[in-house]
Amino acid sequence: MTRSHGAPHWRDKALFTPGPLTTSRTVKQAMLRDLGSRDAEFISVVADVRRRLLNIAGADPEAYTAIPMQGSGTFGLEAVLSSAVPRDGKVLVLVNGAYGRRLAEMATVLGIGVSTLEWPENRPAEPAEVQKALAGDSSISHVILVHCETTSGLMNPVEEVGRIVADAGRTYFVDAMSSFGAVPLSMPESRIDYLVSSANKCIEGVPGFSFAIARLEPLLACEGVARSLSLDLLAQHRGLESNGQFRFTPPTHSILAFHQALLELEAEGGVEGRMRRYQANHRLLLEGMRAMGFREYVDVDHQGWIITTFHYPDDPSFDFDRFYDHLSSGGHVIYPGKVGTADCFRIGSIGRLDAADMRGLLSAIDDALKAMGVSLAPAKGTLKAGLD
Repeated sequence: MTRSHGAPHWRDKALFTPGPLTTSRTVKQAMLRDLGSRDAEFISVVADVRRRLLNIAGADPEAYTAIPMQGSGTFGLEAVLSSAVPRDGKVLVLVNGAYGRRLAEMATVLGIGVSTLEWPENRPAEPAEVQKALAGDSSISHVILVHCETTSGLMNPVEEVGRIVADAGRTYFVDAMSSFGAVPLSMPESRIDYLVSSANKCIEGVPGFSFAIARLEPLLACEGVARSLSLDLLAQHRGLESNGQFRFTPPTHSILAFHQALLELEAEGGVEGRMRRYQANHRLLLEGMRAMGFREYVDVDHQGWIITTFHYPDDPSFDFDRFYDHLSSGGHVIYPGKVGTADCFRIGSIGRLDAADMRGLLSAIDDALKAMGVSLAPAKGTLKAGLD
Protein backbone atom coordinates (compact mmCIF):
# COMPACT_ATOMS: atom_id res chain seq x y z
CA MET A 1 0.00 0.00 0.00
CA THR A 2 1.09 3.59 -0.50
CA ARG A 3 0.13 6.80 1.16
CA SER A 4 -1.26 9.50 -1.13
CA HIS A 5 0.39 12.81 -2.10
CA GLY A 6 3.82 11.28 -2.70
CA ALA A 7 4.34 10.03 0.84
CA PRO A 8 6.74 7.07 1.37
CA HIS A 9 5.66 3.48 0.75
CA TRP A 10 4.39 1.71 3.86
CA ARG A 11 2.83 -1.53 4.88
CA ASP A 12 1.32 -2.89 8.06
CA LYS A 13 3.10 -5.74 9.80
CA ALA A 14 2.20 -9.18 8.43
CA LEU A 15 0.07 -11.04 10.97
CA PHE A 16 0.96 -14.72 11.26
CA THR A 17 -1.69 -15.13 13.95
CA PRO A 18 -5.06 -16.88 14.41
CA GLY A 19 -6.87 -13.54 14.11
CA PRO A 20 -7.25 -10.67 13.68
CA LEU A 21 -5.51 -11.28 10.38
CA THR A 22 -3.81 -9.43 7.59
CA THR A 23 -6.58 -8.17 5.31
CA SER A 24 -6.62 -6.95 1.72
CA ARG A 25 -6.54 -3.28 0.87
CA THR A 26 -9.99 -3.59 -0.71
CA VAL A 27 -11.46 -5.07 2.47
CA LYS A 28 -10.10 -2.10 4.40
CA GLN A 29 -11.41 0.31 1.79
CA ALA A 30 -14.90 -1.14 2.10
CA MET A 31 -15.11 0.48 5.53
CA LEU A 32 -14.47 4.00 4.19
CA ARG A 33 -18.14 4.89 4.07
CA ASP A 34 -21.05 5.31 6.44
CA LEU A 35 -24.36 3.52 6.12
CA GLY A 36 -27.33 3.76 8.43
CA SER A 37 -28.29 0.57 10.19
CA ARG A 38 -31.82 0.85 8.81
CA ASP A 39 -30.77 1.99 5.35
CA ALA A 40 -32.11 -0.22 2.55
CA GLU A 41 -28.62 -0.69 1.11
CA PHE A 42 -27.23 -1.92 4.42
CA ILE A 43 -30.16 -4.28 4.93
CA SER A 44 -29.47 -5.69 1.46
CA VAL A 45 -25.80 -6.23 2.33
CA VAL A 46 -26.74 -8.10 5.52
CA ALA A 47 -29.12 -10.33 3.56
CA ASP A 48 -26.41 -11.13 1.02
CA VAL A 49 -23.90 -11.90 3.77
CA ARG A 50 -26.35 -14.32 5.35
CA ARG A 51 -27.03 -16.00 2.01
CA ARG A 52 -23.34 -16.42 1.24
CA LEU A 53 -22.62 -17.89 4.67
CA LEU A 54 -25.24 -20.58 4.09
CA ASN A 55 -23.67 -21.37 0.72
CA ILE A 56 -20.24 -21.84 2.33
CA ALA A 57 -21.77 -24.21 4.88
CA GLY A 58 -23.61 -26.20 2.19
CA ALA A 59 -26.81 -25.38 4.05
CA ASP A 60 -30.27 -25.18 2.49
CA PRO A 61 -31.93 -21.85 3.43
CA GLU A 62 -35.19 -23.74 3.90
CA ALA A 63 -33.61 -25.73 6.73
CA TYR A 64 -30.85 -23.46 8.09
CA THR A 65 -30.34 -19.81 8.96
CA ALA A 66 -27.25 -17.61 9.29
CA ILE A 67 -27.37 -15.24 12.26
CA PRO A 68 -24.75 -12.49 12.63
CA MET A 69 -24.21 -11.43 16.24
CA GLN A 70 -22.36 -8.37 17.54
CA GLY A 71 -19.11 -9.12 19.36
CA SER A 72 -16.18 -11.49 19.03
CA GLY A 73 -16.38 -15.20 18.34
CA THR A 74 -16.67 -15.88 22.06
CA PHE A 75 -19.88 -13.82 22.10
CA GLY A 76 -21.27 -16.01 19.32
CA LEU A 77 -20.40 -19.18 21.21
CA GLU A 78 -22.06 -17.88 24.35
CA ALA A 79 -25.12 -16.84 22.33
CA VAL A 80 -25.60 -20.43 21.17
CA LEU A 81 -24.91 -21.98 24.57
CA SER A 82 -27.15 -19.56 26.45
CA SER A 83 -29.96 -19.77 23.87
CA ALA A 84 -30.01 -23.39 22.76
CA VAL A 85 -29.53 -25.51 25.88
CA PRO A 86 -32.71 -25.84 27.97
CA ARG A 87 -32.71 -25.51 31.74
CA ASP A 88 -32.74 -29.28 32.14
CA GLY A 89 -30.13 -29.82 29.41
CA LYS A 90 -26.55 -30.97 29.79
CA VAL A 91 -23.59 -30.44 27.49
CA LEU A 92 -20.72 -32.78 26.82
CA VAL A 93 -17.68 -30.72 25.83
CA LEU A 94 -14.86 -32.48 24.01
CA VAL A 95 -11.67 -30.87 25.27
CA ASN A 96 -8.13 -30.97 23.90
CA GLY A 97 -7.15 -27.34 24.22
CA ALA A 98 -7.86 -23.96 25.77
CA TYR A 99 -10.90 -23.24 23.61
CA GLY A 100 -12.64 -26.45 24.59
CA ARG A 101 -11.92 -25.62 28.22
CA ARG A 102 -13.37 -22.14 27.69
CA LEU A 103 -16.61 -23.65 26.38
CA ALA A 104 -16.88 -25.86 29.45
CA GLU A 105 -16.25 -22.86 31.69
CA MET A 106 -18.84 -20.86 29.76
CA ALA A 107 -21.46 -23.56 30.34
CA THR A 108 -20.63 -23.63 34.05
CA VAL A 109 -20.98 -19.85 34.38
CA LEU A 110 -24.34 -20.04 32.59
CA GLY A 111 -25.56 -22.64 35.08
CA ILE A 112 -25.72 -25.37 32.43
CA GLY A 113 -24.96 -28.95 33.40
CA VAL A 114 -21.63 -29.92 31.87
CA SER A 115 -19.37 -32.90 31.59
CA THR A 116 -16.14 -33.21 29.62
CA LEU A 117 -14.12 -35.74 27.74
CA GLU A 118 -10.48 -34.71 27.66
CA TRP A 119 -7.43 -35.62 25.60
CA PRO A 120 -3.87 -34.24 25.49
CA GLU A 121 -3.54 -31.01 23.53
CA ASN A 122 -1.77 -32.76 20.66
CA ARG A 123 -4.31 -35.61 20.30
CA PRO A 124 -7.64 -35.37 18.48
CA ALA A 125 -10.95 -36.33 20.05
CA GLU A 126 -11.72 -40.03 19.73
CA PRO A 127 -15.20 -40.76 18.33
CA ALA A 128 -15.43 -44.15 20.07
CA GLU A 129 -15.06 -42.45 23.45
CA VAL A 130 -17.79 -39.97 22.54
CA GLN A 131 -20.09 -42.83 21.59
CA LYS A 132 -19.39 -44.57 24.89
CA ALA A 133 -20.04 -41.40 26.90
CA LEU A 134 -23.37 -40.79 25.19
CA ALA A 135 -24.46 -44.38 25.75
CA GLY A 136 -23.59 -44.08 29.42
CA ASP A 137 -25.32 -40.77 30.17
CA SER A 138 -28.83 -40.19 28.85
CA SER A 139 -28.95 -36.72 30.45
CA ILE A 140 -26.51 -35.32 27.85
CA SER A 141 -28.52 -33.25 25.39
CA HIS A 142 -25.77 -31.42 23.48
CA VAL A 143 -22.24 -32.27 22.35
CA ILE A 144 -19.72 -29.52 21.67
CA LEU A 145 -16.54 -29.88 19.60
CA VAL A 146 -13.90 -27.39 18.47
CA HIS A 147 -13.12 -28.17 14.81
CA CYS A 148 -9.65 -26.59 14.67
CA GLU A 149 -8.35 -26.23 18.23
CA THR A 150 -6.47 -22.96 17.88
CA THR A 151 -4.45 -23.77 21.00
CA SER A 152 -2.22 -25.95 18.84
CA GLY A 153 -3.65 -26.11 15.31
CA LEU A 154 -4.98 -29.62 15.94
CA MET A 155 -7.87 -30.75 13.71
CA ASN A 156 -10.67 -32.71 15.34
CA PRO A 157 -12.81 -35.34 13.51
CA VAL A 158 -15.91 -33.21 13.13
CA GLU A 159 -17.72 -35.46 10.63
CA GLU A 160 -17.16 -38.71 12.53
CA VAL A 161 -18.30 -37.19 15.82
CA GLY A 162 -21.32 -35.66 14.07
CA ARG A 163 -22.54 -39.04 12.87
CA ILE A 164 -22.26 -40.47 16.38
CA VAL A 165 -24.08 -37.52 17.96
CA ALA A 166 -26.89 -37.69 15.40
CA ASP A 167 -27.27 -41.45 15.77
CA ALA A 168 -27.59 -40.91 19.53
CA GLY A 169 -30.33 -38.32 19.00
CA ARG A 170 -28.39 -35.44 20.58
CA THR A 171 -27.76 -31.87 19.38
CA TYR A 172 -24.36 -31.11 17.85
CA PHE A 173 -22.64 -27.73 18.30
CA VAL A 174 -19.33 -27.03 16.50
CA ASP A 175 -16.91 -24.20 17.20
CA ALA A 176 -15.55 -23.63 13.67
CA MET A 177 -13.89 -20.36 14.58
CA SER A 178 -10.54 -21.01 12.93
CA SER A 179 -11.64 -23.37 10.16
CA PHE A 180 -14.77 -21.95 8.53
CA GLY A 181 -14.04 -20.64 5.06
CA ALA A 182 -10.77 -22.55 4.59
CA VAL A 183 -11.66 -26.16 5.42
CA PRO A 184 -14.43 -27.75 3.34
CA LEU A 185 -17.33 -28.59 5.62
CA SER A 186 -20.95 -29.42 4.90
CA MET A 187 -23.25 -28.85 7.86
CA PRO A 188 -25.87 -31.35 6.65
CA GLU A 189 -23.32 -34.06 5.91
CA SER A 190 -21.54 -33.47 9.22
CA ARG A 191 -24.91 -33.45 11.03
CA ILE A 192 -24.12 -30.10 12.67
CA ASP A 193 -27.02 -28.28 14.32
CA TYR A 194 -25.15 -25.13 15.34
CA LEU A 195 -21.87 -23.77 13.96
CA VAL A 196 -20.10 -20.58 15.08
CA SER A 197 -17.29 -18.60 13.51
CA SER A 198 -16.30 -14.94 13.32
CA ALA A 199 -15.60 -12.23 10.78
CA ASN A 200 -11.86 -11.94 11.36
CA LYS A 201 -10.75 -15.48 10.62
CA CYS A 202 -10.43 -17.40 7.35
CA ILE A 203 -12.95 -15.28 5.46
CA GLU A 204 -10.46 -12.44 6.06
CA GLY A 205 -12.76 -9.74 7.34
CA VAL A 206 -12.13 -7.46 10.32
CA PRO A 207 -13.22 -7.89 13.95
CA GLY A 208 -16.64 -6.72 15.03
CA PHE A 209 -19.08 -9.61 14.86
CA SER A 210 -19.45 -13.37 14.94
CA PHE A 211 -22.08 -15.50 13.31
CA ALA A 212 -23.98 -18.68 14.05
CA ILE A 213 -25.35 -20.96 11.37
CA ALA A 214 -28.22 -22.88 12.90
CA ARG A 215 -30.50 -25.66 11.78
CA LEU A 216 -33.98 -24.20 12.02
CA GLU A 217 -35.71 -27.15 13.67
CA PRO A 218 -33.74 -27.08 16.95
CA LEU A 219 -33.43 -23.27 16.88
CA LEU A 220 -37.18 -22.69 16.64
CA ALA A 221 -37.68 -25.11 19.54
CA CYS A 222 -35.66 -22.77 21.82
CA GLU A 223 -38.53 -20.44 22.68
CA GLY A 224 -38.06 -19.14 26.24
CA VAL A 225 -34.65 -20.76 26.75
CA ALA A 226 -32.39 -17.69 26.37
CA ARG A 227 -30.50 -16.63 29.47
CA SER A 228 -29.51 -13.25 27.99
CA LEU A 229 -31.41 -10.43 26.33
CA SER A 230 -28.63 -9.26 23.99
CA LEU A 231 -27.34 -12.76 23.16
CA ASP A 232 -30.75 -14.28 22.43
CA LEU A 233 -30.03 -16.18 19.23
CA LEU A 234 -33.66 -16.94 18.41
CA ALA A 235 -34.70 -13.31 18.90
CA GLN A 236 -31.82 -12.18 16.67
CA HIS A 237 -32.94 -14.62 13.98
CA ARG A 238 -36.53 -13.43 14.17
CA GLY A 239 -35.51 -9.79 13.95
CA LEU A 240 -33.41 -10.43 10.86
CA GLU A 241 -36.18 -12.44 9.26
CA SER A 242 -38.88 -9.88 9.99
CA ASN A 243 -37.21 -6.67 8.81
CA GLY A 244 -33.61 -7.55 7.90
CA GLN A 245 -32.27 -5.57 10.86
CA PHE A 246 -30.19 -6.30 13.93
CA ARG A 247 -32.08 -5.83 17.18
CA PHE A 248 -29.33 -3.56 18.53
CA THR A 249 -26.74 -1.33 16.83
CA PRO A 250 -24.90 -3.41 14.22
CA PRO A 251 -21.17 -3.12 13.43
CA THR A 252 -21.90 -1.52 10.06
CA HIS A 253 -18.32 -0.97 8.93
CA SER A 254 -17.24 -4.50 9.89
CA ILE A 255 -20.15 -5.95 7.94
CA LEU A 256 -19.28 -3.91 4.86
CA ALA A 257 -15.71 -5.19 5.10
CA PHE A 258 -16.95 -8.75 5.57
CA HIS A 259 -19.18 -8.51 2.52
CA GLN A 260 -16.18 -7.47 0.46
CA ALA A 261 -14.17 -10.33 1.99
CA LEU A 262 -16.88 -12.78 0.94
CA LEU A 263 -16.70 -11.48 -2.63
CA GLU A 264 -12.93 -11.98 -2.55
CA LEU A 265 -13.34 -15.50 -1.18
CA GLU A 266 -15.59 -16.31 -4.11
CA ALA A 267 -13.12 -14.76 -6.58
CA GLU A 268 -10.32 -16.90 -5.14
CA GLY A 269 -12.27 -20.06 -5.89
CA GLY A 270 -14.33 -20.32 -2.74
CA VAL A 271 -13.31 -22.51 0.18
CA GLU A 272 -11.29 -24.84 -2.06
CA GLY A 273 -9.30 -21.96 -3.54
CA ARG A 274 -8.55 -20.42 -0.19
CA MET A 275 -7.62 -23.80 1.21
CA ARG A 276 -5.04 -24.27 -1.55
CA ARG A 277 -3.33 -20.95 -0.76
CA TYR A 278 -3.29 -21.68 2.96
CA GLN A 279 -1.99 -25.20 2.35
CA ALA A 280 0.82 -23.79 0.22
CA ASN A 281 1.66 -21.30 2.99
CA HIS A 282 1.63 -24.09 5.55
CA ARG A 283 3.88 -26.33 3.46
CA LEU A 284 6.44 -23.57 2.98
CA LEU A 285 6.36 -22.90 6.70
CA LEU A 286 6.95 -26.55 7.63
CA GLU A 287 9.74 -26.99 5.13
CA GLY A 288 11.52 -23.85 6.28
CA MET A 289 11.06 -24.40 10.01
CA ARG A 290 12.22 -28.02 9.81
CA ALA A 291 15.25 -26.97 7.80
CA MET A 292 16.16 -24.62 10.67
CA GLY A 293 15.65 -27.38 13.26
CA PHE A 294 12.23 -26.57 14.72
CA ARG A 295 9.83 -29.36 15.73
CA GLU A 296 6.04 -29.21 15.59
CA TYR A 297 3.98 -29.89 18.70
CA VAL A 298 1.18 -31.71 16.85
CA ASP A 299 1.89 -34.86 14.88
CA VAL A 300 1.78 -34.26 11.13
CA ASP A 301 -1.25 -36.54 10.69
CA HIS A 302 -3.35 -34.31 12.95
CA GLN A 303 -2.20 -30.90 11.74
CA GLY A 304 -4.38 -28.60 9.73
CA TRP A 305 -3.17 -25.72 7.57
CA ILE A 306 -4.54 -22.95 9.80
CA ILE A 307 -1.98 -22.50 12.56
CA THR A 308 1.07 -24.54 13.55
CA THR A 309 2.60 -24.84 17.01
CA PHE A 310 6.36 -25.24 17.36
CA HIS A 311 8.43 -26.29 20.36
CA TYR A 312 10.96 -23.80 21.67
CA PRO A 313 14.46 -24.72 20.52
CA ASP A 314 16.36 -26.86 23.00
CA ASP A 315 19.03 -24.21 23.41
CA PRO A 316 19.52 -22.04 26.52
CA SER A 317 20.25 -19.04 24.30
CA PHE A 318 16.67 -19.01 23.00
CA ASP A 319 14.44 -16.37 24.62
CA PHE A 320 10.94 -16.08 23.24
CA ASP A 321 10.48 -12.42 24.12
CA ARG A 322 13.67 -11.48 22.27
CA PHE A 323 12.66 -13.75 19.39
CA TYR A 324 9.20 -12.16 19.17
CA ASP A 325 10.54 -8.60 19.36
CA HIS A 326 13.12 -9.28 16.66
CA LEU A 327 10.42 -10.59 14.31
CA SER A 328 7.95 -7.84 15.16
CA SER A 329 10.48 -5.08 14.60
CA GLY A 330 11.01 -6.50 11.14
CA GLY A 331 7.32 -6.52 10.34
CA HIS A 332 6.37 -10.11 11.24
CA VAL A 333 3.92 -10.83 14.08
CA ILE A 334 3.64 -14.39 15.42
CA TYR A 335 1.71 -15.69 18.43
CA PRO A 336 2.78 -17.01 21.84
CA GLY A 337 1.99 -20.61 22.72
CA LYS A 338 -1.12 -21.61 24.61
CA VAL A 339 -0.49 -25.27 25.43
CA GLY A 340 -0.09 -26.22 29.04
CA THR A 341 2.40 -29.06 28.69
CA ALA A 342 5.24 -27.58 26.64
CA ASP A 343 6.99 -24.33 25.83
CA CYS A 344 5.71 -23.44 22.36
CA PHE A 345 4.83 -20.64 19.99
CA ARG A 346 2.37 -20.52 17.10
CA ILE A 347 2.54 -19.34 13.50
CA GLY A 348 -0.57 -18.87 11.39
CA SER A 349 -0.79 -19.57 7.66
CA ILE A 350 -4.04 -17.70 7.15
CA GLY A 351 -5.08 -14.18 6.25
CA ARG A 352 -4.02 -12.22 3.17
CA LEU A 353 -0.60 -13.88 3.06
CA ASP A 354 1.17 -15.70 0.27
CA ALA A 355 4.45 -17.47 -0.49
CA ALA A 356 6.46 -14.26 -0.42
CA ASP A 357 5.19 -13.48 3.08
CA MET A 358 6.06 -16.96 4.33
CA ARG A 359 9.57 -16.75 2.88
CA GLY A 360 10.02 -13.32 4.42
CA LEU A 361 9.04 -14.68 7.82
CA LEU A 362 11.39 -17.66 7.51
CA SER A 363 14.27 -15.38 6.63
CA ALA A 364 13.48 -13.19 9.64
CA ILE A 365 13.37 -16.26 11.92
CA ASP A 366 16.76 -17.36 10.65
CA ASP A 367 18.14 -13.88 11.35
CA ALA A 368 16.63 -13.91 14.86
CA LEU A 369 18.24 -17.26 15.69
CA LYS A 370 21.61 -15.99 14.53
CA ALA A 371 21.21 -12.79 16.55
CA MET A 372 20.56 -14.84 19.70
CA GLY A 373 23.29 -17.36 18.96
CA VAL A 374 20.82 -20.26 18.82
CA SER A 375 22.06 -23.38 17.03
CA LEU A 376 19.71 -26.15 15.89
CA ALA A 377 20.03 -29.34 13.88
CA PRO A 378 17.57 -29.76 10.98
CA ALA A 379 14.43 -31.62 12.07
CA LYS A 380 13.43 -34.94 10.56
CA GLY A 381 10.00 -36.01 9.34
CA THR A 382 7.79 -36.13 6.29
CA LEU A 383 5.27 -33.55 5.26
CA LYS A 384 1.58 -34.31 5.24
CA ALA A 385 0.65 -36.05 2.01
CA GLY A 386 -2.51 -33.97 1.70
CA LEU A 387 -0.37 -30.88 1.21
CA ASP A 388 1.27 -32.16 -1.96
